[in-house]
Amino acid sequence: MKFRAAFLVSIFVLGTLTSCKKGEKSDSHALEGNQIDRPNIIWLVAEDQSPQWFPMYGDHTISLPNLEALAAHGVIFNNAVSPVPVCAPARSSLITGMYPTSLGTHNMRTFNAYKKENQPDIGLNSYSPIVPEGVKMFTEYLRKDGYYCTNGPKEDYNFKKLQSAWDESSKKAHWKKRKAGQPFFSVFNFSVCHESQIWNRSKDSLFVAPDKVPVPPYFPDNEVVRHDIAVNYSNLKRLDDQVGEILKQLKEDGLYDNSIIFFYGDHGGPFPRHKRALYDTGVKVPLIIKFPGNEGAGSTDDRLISFVDFAPTVLSMAGIEPPKVMQGMAQFGPFKGNRESQYTFHTSDRFDGLYDRLRAVRSERYKYIKSFNTDLPHAIPVAYREQMGMMRKLREMHTEGRLNSVQSHWLDTPKPEEELYDLQKDPFELINLANSPEHKETLLHYRAVLDRWTKTTNDLGRIPESELMAQWLLNGEQPQLQALELEEKENGVRLIAKRPDATILWKRPQDSLWNIYTEPLEAETSFVAKAERIGYLDSEELTYHGR
Repeated sequence: MKFRAAFLVSIFVLGTLTSCKKGEKSDSHALEGNQIDRPNIIWLVAEDQSPQWFPMYGDHTISLPNLEALAAHGVIFNNAVSPVPVCAPARSSLITGMYPTSLGTHNMRTFNAYKKENQPDIGLNSYSPIVPEGVKMFTEYLRKDGYYCTNGPKEDYNFKKLQSAWDESSKKAHWKKRKAGQPFFSVFNFSVCHESQIWNRSKDSLFVAPDKVPVPPYFPDNEVVRHDIAVNYSNLKRLDDQVGEILKQLKEDGLYDNSIIFFYGDHGGPFPRHKRALYDTGVKVPLIIKFPGNEGAGSTDDRLISFVDFAPTVLSMAGIEPPKVMQGMAQFGPFKGNRESQYTFHTSDRFDGLYDRLRAVRSERYKYIKSFNTDLPHAIPVAYREQMGMMRKLREMHTEGRLNSVQSHWLDTPKPEEELYDLQKDPFELINLANSPEHKETLLHYRAVLDRWTKTTNDLGRIPESELMAQWLLNGEQPQLQALELEEKENGVRLIAKRPDATILWKRPQDSLWNIYTEPLEAETSFVAKAERIGYLDSEELTYHGR
């Protein structure tokens, strides 16, 4: 039976979790006194996967026992989405609770940690957008509240990460390194199912026969397509094994039952018309949340939940009020929003060296897509994707006229300026209703909803990237924060940042981990301190020799 989970306070308070049937309103409760049991929270993040390949969403082509067991203990979400169908912009949303188009992280990619010449073919260097006032990586709030925060190992936030974000971010990062009894938030990223693994593992063992895989109607049914789909299923088996190791460790450490565990994909699947596409194949993601005590085990939840909601939700689950600047809404916990989302919003801009601006709004029933570059096909020639056998085969067949109208739509030029789909009747978004007379009012409504959103969220996609960079950078370089000021007071040494929303960090000279400054430091302590903020170079380090 489907129902909306109402897991609110008893994640933290001694008591019983409640649930309500789909359509019913769940009561919002207040924390009872100070009986807060701060939960451990784990994110298990699969790269490049759509729900349609997983058993918990009805596809039993391959068994994924560890994820199926997690789903049996958790709640399966049917309308979880990424705001952008590609990783770096999506991850900027996850880590801030903001839309990439409001942050300036909407292009793929802006900051490249590995090379300064990010996109040399269009003369674009690596840079970090200067995000709006008050925006931080949300894990800073967890760390300030005593959480041990780890990430392993992928970052890729489309801006240079802050040292305030993680106690450790590396392949070896793990909750086991925390202090005894310290609550933790740990992220584990799994790249074995990434787009690149379709061609990198094309000759590896297959765990499902190509002639046994389902082929969706937007792909031609041939040997190349079936092989690549079988590779993805096989990679999901590898993913399941890796997820199983984390779950096994949680159980061995006695942490599984009372932890909150998210499993989700960072955007849609690895294939053409999936990744980088605003169809549900590109933005809809699998999401399982296992709550403490396995409450709601095996149930489904149809609420609309976007990546902008993840950061405020985790903070609320930890008993921390989300900052007002976040555009997302907490879905659970004492700071759960008092309304349900009617729509989710999705964007597409630059992919590597190619620009193609699209915007979309989605409800449970309809999807509306607006294209600003109709002279381009949806299938822009992204060099990275062209390495895939399936992609090359699609282009060959399209050129030769061997695709039917459904299969060729994604590759055709020009593409429609407007697209409208009935997701209930047409889940693969194959029948464009934008020119249907009986859907005119629906089209006008969703067009207006999307237009309001682009205005109220200050959609920066309307501004050429070169102009944004000129606004943010000084002679092509990131601006630097001013040096900290220091005041010696009776209660200790006070540190002051010139920019009010900068984060102040400090550490003892012999330490490697930076601490987040929250109160005056003892005058006897020798330390080094600096300020940091997204989009700026750190301030010069201030050195203080204790009295």
